[in-house]
Amino acid sequence: MAKPMTKTQLVAALAEEMDTDKKQANKALDSLVNVITREVSNGGAVTLPGVGKFYCRERPERMVRNPATGEQIRKEADKVVKVTVAKALKDSVND
Repeated sequence: MAKPMTKTQLVAALAEEMDTDKKQANKALDSLVNVITREVSNGGAVTLPGVGKFYCRERPERMVRNPATGEQIRKEADKVVKVTVAKALKDSVND
């Protein structure tokens, strides 16, 4: 498995793809992350065509088991961020 791309590498690749400098590419990436974070944290969803959908899902209160002791404990209701990967991206991996 290849090593994950770092933010620096992503910014450099984005700058090359956009035919701009790294400063502008970094600003675009940070803006995109801020928009997604704000929208999902407010209960909305963001779809990036060809990539996937980011959304928040509420999980109900439930019983969970402590793996160290085996003790059953009650876990409060919480929210979790989910990502559904787009079919186009899945298909591109298997080509």
